[in-house]
Order: sequence, then structure tokens, then C-alpha cells
Amino acid sequence: MKPKSKILIIAGSDSSGGAGIQADIKTITALGSYAMTAITAVTIQNTTGVKSIVSIEPKKISDQIEFTSRDIKPDAIKIGMLHSANVIKSVIRSLDLIKVKKIVLDPVMIAKGGAKLIDEKAVQLLKNELIKKVSLITPNIPEAEILTNTVIKNKEDMILAASILMKLGAKNVFIKGGHLDSRVVQDIFVNKKEIMLIKNRRITTSNTHGTGCTLSSAISTFFACGKTLKKSCELATKYVNNSIRSNLNYGKGHGPINHLSSIIINKKFK
Repeated sequence: MKPKSKILIIAGSDSSGGAGIQADIKTITALGSYAMTAITAVTIQNTTGVKSIVSIEPKKISDQIEFTSRDIKPDAIKIGMLHSANVIKSVIRSLDLIKVKKIVLDPVMIAKGGAKLIDEKAVQLLKNELIKKVSLITPNIPEAEILTNTVIKNKEDMILAASILMKLGAKNVFIKGGHLDSRVVQDIFVNKKEIMLIKNRRITTSNTHGTGCTLSSAISTFFACGKTLKKSCELATKYVNNSIRSNLNYGKGHGPINHLSSIIINKKFK
């Protein structure tokens, strides 16, 4: 099978393999595209939490982005963990140079175990500068609350937060509703023209590590392959739900999801 598109991932590494760059590569590959990477940080973690974070020098992050893109031009870019203002500045400069139009930003701020992954200066720069340069931003509830200084308790609050993000310069917003306490999970896609609600029955499991990274990478892949952003969000949500439903149950904490849920093995490889 030949890859359908090329995606550049700008994100942190997860040593446990469930989130970050590792989840991104697995997702993009499983959905039939080609993954390239620019690593922003190395996290030492497992399913029970983050032990430490090793930062990559901003100049080296820019070098990864620019040198890779000069050789293999990405059809889309997925941005994940950007832990400092200097890292965000270097990424913005590189984005201006390589001029890729399709960019999905997953504003990773807090790990599943509760560890903070970004500092306050970085949050402000993300809000004031980076958000304007991307096609779509995909915060979960806690991230949307931090970015908009609001409290989100229901669907109406999610729509309000999305409107605030658009006033900050976001073109399209996809807020994930999994953190709300409800039997039905509601995700919301919003832009100036429309509001789309995606409803799914909640899957009861603690094995959801990396769902945000996986979702944004899946959206990037479908978007790079020519789907609209709205359709990409729908298809990516289905892929993530199928991956959660597998319930791998690896590790002692928040376990990973099954990124291979979309793959059917050819008989000759069985």
C-alpha cells in the first residue's frame, strides 16, 4: 500500500508509547499516510505518570522542521507539545518559512496523570500568536478553560469557549467533551459558518492515554488526504472510539489505546 499523504509531526516523545510522537506516528501510519517528526521534548513517563521532561533546544527543533520539509514537503502539519515560549517562537519562525497551509494544533498542556507540560509564558504566546497560524485547534475541556479563562460545565459553555478562541484568531475549533461527567460524550466543531455536534456513548475504561494526540493526528491525516476539516473531525472521532473500544489494558495506570484498530492484515502476512 502506498501512503496517501505526508504529515510532519511537531511534538514531544512519550517513552511509554501511548501518547506524543509515538502515538502520532502509529496513528498516521495506521490510517495510510507517511509520518515525519520534529521532536520538541523527551518525556520519561509510563502509564502511571510523568517522571521528568528533557527539553530539546529551540534551534534544533527548527532545524528538524526545516531540514525535513526541504527534502520531503509535508501535506499537513500536526503540532502537539510545545513546552516553552522559546520553543513556540522557533516553531512559528519555521512555519513561516516552510509555508504549509494545513496545520492542526493540539494544545497539549496537562498529561493524563496531571503533570503540567507547558509554562504560563508559552500559554500566552500560543494564544496571541500561534493560534492565528493554524487551520484547527483541538483543546480538551481543561485546555479550553486555560486558553479562554472560563469554566466549562456543559455544551453551551463549550460553544462559548470556542467563540472566544475564534476571537483570538482561531479559524476552526474542535473542543473535546470527554472530561465532562456524562453518559454521552459531546465533541463540538465550530467555525464562523457552522456548529457541528458529535455525540458518542461513553466507553467505560481507564485506558485512554494518548487520545488527544491520536485524535489530532487522525484529523491531520484525513485533512491531508483531501477531506474537509469537518469530515476529518468526524472520521477521526470514529477511529479514536474504535481504538478505545479495544481496551488493551497495558500498564498499571492510564493505559494506551489500540492504534492498530483500523488495520486489516493481508492474508500473506498472517
